[in-house]
Amino acid sequence: MSRGDRVVASGNLSHSMRENYQQGVSEYYGKVGSVYRNPHFPGIRRCMFQWLNRWWQMESTSLSMQDEILMFDMACGRSATIAFREWWELGRKLHESLKRANYGGNALAEPPRKKTQTMPPPIPPEYPQPKIVAADPFTSVAYYERTSLPSSRLSFKDISEGSLPPLQPETSAPESSAVAYPTIDMVICSFALHLVETPSELFSLLWELSSKTRWLVVLAPHKKPEIKEGWGWCKWDIESWTSRRMTDNIPEILHERVHCRVYRSLNV
Repeated sequence: MSRGDRVVASGNLSHSMRENYQQGVSEYYGKVGSVYRNPHFPGIRRCMFQWLNRWWQMESTSLSMQDEILMFDMACGRSATIAFREWWELGRKLHESLKRANYGGNALAEPPRKKTQTMPPPIPPEYPQPKIVAADPFTSVAYYERTSLPSSRLSFKDISEGSLPPLQPETSAPESSAVAYPTIDMVICSFALHLVETPSELFSLLWELSSKTRWLVVLAPHKKPEIKEGWGWCKWDIESWTSRRMTDNIPEILHERVHCRVYRSLNV
């Protein structure tokens, strides 16, 4: 049994995801999509925090304070969105605490904490609240109940054909490639990209995304799927903050059996 098979979670039909998937991925999520919860959330959260901390350290000075950060939670199961929002909110609170301390409000400031890889940086209020869009054909109901955010029902195939989630909640129709859409800062795909059935389908999806987003963050219980050269992406070494070949062996972010791999678009 692989690491990804040992799953116990509310909403899952079996303790083993391999056993659940034997009935078919679509059939399984069709049954549990409205109540699905990812039992790996603690590891996902730590991976997300470590990646976002490094990304902010290296990229925040190039971000516009007029434009909101756009994050796309693709095949959303809520975990990535919750972790991203928590990271942002904690960073804002830390900035306010430091500001109060610097102006003599020490009694109101939070006690100092030991800096770790997963402690968010202080985020100034000049940066607007990030925009989060999401898509999943099965978990939209559960996503809304746990985040209060809408989710499109777009599938991987829909996205590979050019559709994106609407930017405005009141717009029910997906955005097509013909509609002006800002460059997405990052796509987060948590515990789902390995479910794309064939290499050709995976290529179509990733090539399309490479023309629309800067960063792709893949969270998974293993090292799958394999993303190949020529698919619109390069592997990213977050320690040296440099691009690497897909065949290069570089350290991954790994927390509680959750693997986090980062890729940079070659087309944006």
